[in-house]
Amino acid sequence: MFYRENGQFKTSYRADQQVFPILQDRIAIGLLLLAAFVLVPMLASDYLFRAILVPFLIFSLAAIGVNILVGYCGQISLGSGAFMAVGAYGAYNFFVRIPGLPLIPALILGGLCAMAFGILFGLPSLRVKGLYLAVATLAAQFFADWMFLRIKWFTLDTPSGSVSVSNLQVFGWPLESALSKYWFCLAILVVVALLAKNLVRGAIGREWMAIRDMDVAAAVIGIRPMYAKLSAFAVSSFIVGVAGALWAFVYLGAWEPAAFSVDYSFRLLFMVIIGGLGSIMGSFFGAAFIVVLPIALNQFLPLLMGLFGIEISTAGISHAELMIFGGLIVWFLIVEPHGLAKLWSIGKQKLRLWPFPH
Repeated sequence: MFYRENGQFKTSYRADQQVFPILQDRIAIGLLLLAAFVLVPMLASDYLFRAILVPFLIFSLAAIGVNILVGYCGQISLGSGAFMAVGAYGAYNFFVRIPGLPLIPALILGGLCAMAFGILFGLPSLRVKGLYLAVATLAAQFFADWMFLRIKWFTLDTPSGSVSVSNLQVFGWPLESALSKYWFCLAILVVVALLAKNLVRGAIGREWMAIRDMDVAAAVIGIRPMYAKLSAFAVSSFIVGVAGALWAFVYLGAWEPAAFSVDYSFRLLFMVIIGGLGSIMGSFFGAAFIVVLPIALNQFLPLLMGLFGIEISTAGISHAELMIFGGLIVWFLIVEPHGLAKLWSIGKQKLRLWPFPH
């Protein structure tokens, strides 16, 4: 970049130092998307699609929604499982009760149902915060469990609350194979992630972060806390609701209210904490960690304990998984509160300077 000083033109490298990393990031994202859409389908097996990749994509989508509320706006929520359930059952009712309704509009309508539900249970955020808000959102979980189990209209009068869908199609393309489900979930995730990234960079994103940092000061400078908090609940619950509909329609196929228990609320919160609060990229890291870790423990923990002559049961592996999750959450909160996304950012900065750090 050239600028004029004392009648002479001089060169500034500051702009280049800012532009080149952005170009590098965009090129890396483009190559990553190309690999995800083209290279992964060529190499992955059906087991890899069904057991790892499809759950990872759906959990990444849900983690983005939770991160908008918890990471960017600072509103603690333990009702994400309820928002997923509302999105799933809402999409199911629209899909079944309206003949010929395509799948994508049904998913969007399910997300809108979750948005309305999230705004309703987000109203306490206008008066309470912290632990009290977490308890208020946890009430949404128990209310959703009761609603879908006791009110038979939502489940078309099935006694147990179990429902199912079949013959899913998108633009005449059947969603039967593992590959088609992977491509469909990946396309939705890419669109939502790009929209969320631009949203948090805009004016509404800055309002969320101002409320997160200090809501009183944000109100003093003209930001409306009611609008900012409820909009965060609306956007977050919509994304989580779409993820819940995808989880029910594409991954499960048949489900009941217990499929969206409070465990999912805690699991999504763990993803955000481990991946990185206030980071879209951190949502992907957290989802990958939560999805891959149980499978890795089931495969390698018996082998590791066998080296010491110790046999470990399936229940022992599940207990070890919970202990590892708890230890990692404590470790990240103390050592690196920004999670894996911050570690990834530090690593990129060091690699840009390597091997000439000066």
